[in-house]
Amino acid sequence: MSRLQKIRQSLAAQPVDGLLVTHPENLRYLSGFSGGEGALLIGADAALLVTDFRYWDQVALEVTEFELWKQGPKLWQSVGEAIQKLGWSRVGFEAGALNYADYASLGTILQGIELIPTTRLIEEIRVVKDEHEIELLAEAERITDHALAATLERIRPGVQEREIALEFDYQLRLNGAEGSSFSTIVVSGWRAALPHGAPSNKEVAVGELLTIDGGALYQGYHADMTRTVAIGKADAKQREIYQIVLEAQNAALDYLKAGLPGRAVDKVARDIIAAHGYAERFGHGLGHCVGLNIHENPRLSPSEPGNIPAGAVVTVEPGIYLPDWGGVRIEDLMVVGEDGIRNLTGSPKQELMEIG
Repeated sequence: MSRLQKIRQSLAAQPVDGLLVTHPENLRYLSGFSGGEGALLIGADAALLVTDFRYWDQVALEVTEFELWKQGPKLWQSVGEAIQKLGWSRVGFEAGALNYADYASLGTILQGIELIPTTRLIEEIRVVKDEHEIELLAEAERITDHALAATLERIRPGVQEREIALEFDYQLRLNGAEGSSFSTIVVSGWRAALPHGAPSNKEVAVGELLTIDGGALYQGYHADMTRTVAIGKADAKQREIYQIVLEAQNAALDYLKAGLPGRAVDKVARDIIAAHGYAERFGHGLGHCVGLNIHENPRLSPSEPGNIPAGAVVTVEPGIYLPDWGGVRIEDLMVVGEDGIRNLTGSPKQELMEIG
């Protein structure tokens, strides 16, 4: 069943004549269009892509199942004209994607036509990746592994965090990425206690831990990987904290398989960290699904009741963060299967690496 057929099947249970899709990732997922600016109109007998002149030739190259509706000067005027021609009286829209100003503009154009909010219709389909999506995610993660290895070779005491992040991003591009999945995190020394700290002009020094968290963006799909290394020779406490985090991650990986609640997988790793006395120093969820967005649902989190299905691709990233000391996080990217996982991440982690 094609993606268009799947969303039509979902729409059959909704009180709408058709669906307006404006979320860029959902637009790309359903149509293949990577331009990012436009809208889809999907009904039982309709599949239109509305976009402007800049993308008409691109649509011809990328899109097969949707008919191009050539946009005029204003997107919402063109969308409204298309809806009126389709004869729809009840139009579903993505509640999380259409802002109030655009909703008001569309409502003014579509006098007498009801706009009905919908939630997560497409996102629920996107959770389970097909073989092609998994191939793209695997390639994105392979690029990330290569970028990390090349970056680590260039790190020396005295190099700034910002310089390391720049090198990592350069290596992503050099190895085939179209960009970075998100702003690369590079934190060292006491700043490694900041789970999402932005790279600064701080220089890395011997005796510190350094955490790099980043990923390649490849054909729209996001990789995500974290490694923590020691600058120079690691001390006993650094090794101890690293081994606790690694133990927690390995236990979660051994446990993870399709059908388990996200909170149950999170608990496996969290209990190990808590048993070592660091419960309060692991304050984020264990992981999240990844795809056309860097953070997707369901998640591995104490608050996640949903099950992780076969075909989901999810991060597993426990951490311990100690103020004025530093932190450790280890993150891999997994394809979830019925009987276990396939790890897409190849960067070494079984021992705390010493560099510089």
